[in-house]
Amino acid sequence: MPTFEYKALQPDGQLNLGRLEAPGRQEALRQLQARGLQPVRLAELEDSNGAPAARNGSSGPAGLPWQRRRVSFSMLEDFTRSLSSLLSAGVPLSRALSILHREATHPVAAAQWKKIHDLVIDGVSLAGAMAQSPETFPRVYTAMVEAGETGGFLDLVLAQIADFQAREKELRAKVSAALIYPAVLLTLAIGVLIFLLTFFIPRFQKLFEGFDANLPWLTQMIVGASQVLRSYGLFVAAGLVVLVVLGRQYLASDAGRRRWETFLLETPVLGNLMARLAMARFCRMLGTLLQAGVPLIAALNVARRSLGYQTLADATRTAIDRVRQGDSLADSLAECRLLFPGSTLEMIRVAEESSRLDTELVRLADVNERALDRQLKTAVALLEPLMLFVIAGFIGTIFIGMVIPIFTIQDYIK
Repeated sequence: MPTFEYKALQPDGQLNLGRLEAPGRQEALRQLQARGLQPVRLAELEDSNGAPAARNGSSGPAGLPWQRRRVSFSMLEDFTRSLSSLLSAGVPLSRALSILHREATHPVAAAQWKKIHDLVIDGVSLAGAMAQSPETFPRVYTAMVEAGETGGFLDLVLAQIADFQAREKELRAKVSAALIYPAVLLTLAIGVLIFLLTFFIPRFQKLFEGFDANLPWLTQMIVGASQVLRSYGLFVAAGLVVLVVLGRQYLASDAGRRRWETFLLETPVLGNLMARLAMARFCRMLGTLLQAGVPLIAALNVARRSLGYQTLADATRTAIDRVRQGDSLADSLAECRLLFPGSTLEMIRVAEESSRLDTELVRLADVNERALDRQLKTAVALLEPLMLFVIAGFIGTIFIGMVIPIFTIQDYIK
């Protein structure tokens, strides 16, 4: 039977430390309450082998090696919306988490929701419990939950998070569906290029060598690429894998992520889309928090973390300092022109003067999200012919490079 170590308050306020045996965590809590103790911390001890004892008769979602080991985006969205609905209906937080844990259909999700429930029962805040699982709950998510807990409008914030997740899911689905055909074309093109370089071009190379012809520079480059691929193909593939791994490690570092974000934000089309998406998210979050009665400085700190890009978050930190010193929000945000264009700043300034900043920020988020949706549709529509053009260019270049010498072979024959 599992053994639990507890820290609890006695009726006279004294702290009591001890251990007890119980079939599960809920039974251990009931035993503490039966003794008149208020649990502060309840931790399950390790077994004789040094492994944590199983909870509720289960050691967790071990499953098969190929089964999902992380909470999916859809699972998190369903959890967020269900938790918001339960809290809006007046269900206590611990009971709502217990319901979601019992009703979870996937073992990974059930284990994650139970972990959150157990931490909350132990006295940890919901945001603090979620922060212990960053692979499931992003920093923006926990920041919004923290603001909701502090302001007493957790159900409203969870509903907003669920709406954000639904829009992001829809956006991902649109982009993925639009990229399926170009991705198939790109895969086929790479296969055709490898076939040409490893099988087709060597035959032409022997033909040209038989006539002792001087090949054009384009043909020489293609033949050289074919020789490298045939002789060192495995080394080239291994080198690419190493570069990908090193690149991922560099982008995971703080300096690498900042430089990559700066590069993307300075890209002509993509940078504008990224900045507009971040601005819409910032405005919606700030407006929602202000409508719920959160002070401006606290709302700005949470909205800054919702940007998603560290470089933009750094740019808005100075603006928050200026607001703290007494400057207006519009004048403070003017230093971050990449995120807030002049027209947006003027609308924010007018909204501040008319004391309707919260509603205007939400309206700005709606307007920018609709404009962003149109821009994304245009960008994705242009991506497909662009990829076709690039693929045709590669194959056409190889074809021309190998055909040009054929027209001069008759000179060598004569």
